[in-house]
Amino acid sequence: MRGSDAASGALFSYVDMEARVPVAHPLRTIRTMVNEVLDALDTEFEALYEGTGRLSVAPERLLRASLLQAFYSVRSERQLMEQINYNLLFRWFVGLGIDDAVWDHSTFSKNRERLLGADVAAKFLAAVLRHPKVTRFLSDEHFSVDGTLVEAWALLKSFRAKDGSDEPPAPGRNGERHFHKEKRSSSQAAKLSYMGHALMENRHGLVVGATLTPATGTAEREAAIKMIVRRSPGARRLTLGADKGYDTKNFVADLRDLNVAPHVAQNTTNGVCAIDGRTTRHPGYAASQIIRKRIEESFAWTKTIAGLHKTKHRGVGRVAFQFVFAMAAYNLIRMPRLLSTAA
Repeated sequence: MRGSDAASGALFSYVDMEARVPVAHPLRTIRTMVNEVLDALDTEFEALYEGTGRLSVAPERLLRASLLQAFYSVRSERQLMEQINYNLLFRWFVGLGIDDAVWDHSTFSKNRERLLGADVAAKFLAAVLRHPKVTRFLSDEHFSVDGTLVEAWALLKSFRAKDGSDEPPAPGRNGERHFHKEKRSSSQAAKLSYMGHALMENRHGLVVGATLTPATGTAEREAAIKMIVRRSPGARRLTLGADKGYDTKNFVADLRDLNVAPHVAQNTTNGVCAIDGRTTRHPGYAASQIIRKRIEESFAWTKTIAGLHKTKHRGVGRVAFQFVFAMAAYNLIRMPRLLSTAA
């Protein structure tokens, strides 16, 4: 018998949203972990708000919604609010009831601004790494580091000579800027970019440190030193894998002073290499050179899925928040499979 296509409205719904989400859905594992991480940050959140005044959007809901934006490649806050409004899975994950009103996109963005000044993204990543379900997968001895360019939300007209000898663009919202007869130092396409840096542990390829800086010739090595120092090597000897860009005399010497074995790829193009047989003769060096390439997986995910191929924010602070938070999201999205495999 043919079924009816007639739509019948219902005044009440007797099926709870919790029951609508499949038991084996990977977001269930992630949501449980995220809620425990947010509970651990409750003191940090409490310090951000006054005791009186109009209620803001809860920081826990801001962060859960931002995770969904990264997981599902939602390109804007406006579209994210639209999705939360009609997508029951999104409502359930954020913590909204089926009848709760969804915020305006500008309200959401304005409330999230408060989290930027408190370095909440870095604290969230650290809390994720402290979670018992995550720590069991982390190595505390072997690491890899690398950097990636994050294209800025800026026109090529924003390019200026380092010595300030060029002319600024013409006045107006979209003033003309001519580069004719200006000498280029490279044949590659020029892009205005920030540089994101990640420190990965080598056991399962999880990101244990992330930061973002202006893109300079020394930014990668400077960020690597700061991130590996936070691992507090002390008397324990650590290893740090890296590509040829890190093969400089000063960087290798700094690592050895920190009791870190420099498993850096040898740069033999200019005839000056800081890595010698003292390092390359060990089997661990070859292993680090293979495993270190996995860090590119985190960069690929943040750019293709989490929307960091070209940032939509302006300023180092906002872009750094987005980059570090995306690395925390990358760790979380991998946890359901890691936990099921280890079970």
